[in-house]
Amino acid sequence: MREGALRVVLDTNILLSLFVFADSRHATIRAAIESGRWLALTDARCLHEFRRVLGYEMFHLDAATQDATHAAYAALAQIPAVAPAEPVALPQCKDPDDQKFLELARDGDAQLLVTSDKALLKLARRRRLAHLFRILTPDQAMAELQS
Repeated sequence: MREGALRVVLDTNILLSLFVFADSRHATIRAAIESGRWLALTDARCLHEFRRVLGYEMFHLDAATQDATHAAYAALAQIPAVAPAEPVALPQCKDPDDQKFLELARDGDAQLLVTSDKALLKLARRRRLAHLFRILTPDQAMAELQS
């Protein structure tokens, strides 16, 4: 990890864009992670979800490609140290499957949670988490990289 790297959490849809579809619109995000400018945070729950989603039939990924894609992200990401003894309470996300990303951002001391998920973005508009971390769309995150 590079000293001073921005600590970020990427939700599963963003990971799919970066590692499965190689979405060129978001290439600067992947480049920031690969260069060490950003530190991608993950945990067992988020890695498990990424692994499970890679297996969805709609993506037509064979087992070797799924393994390689999962490994590529896992090699770049870092699992944060132990969570704080008394974590700050978080609002409940409308989609319970997304709560883990909020918890990871809080427990990993992330500065950003990058997502395209409507339920998470709704929490960003309410600014209830602004004192902990910011929730940004990929476009907003890329704009920050440019500045």
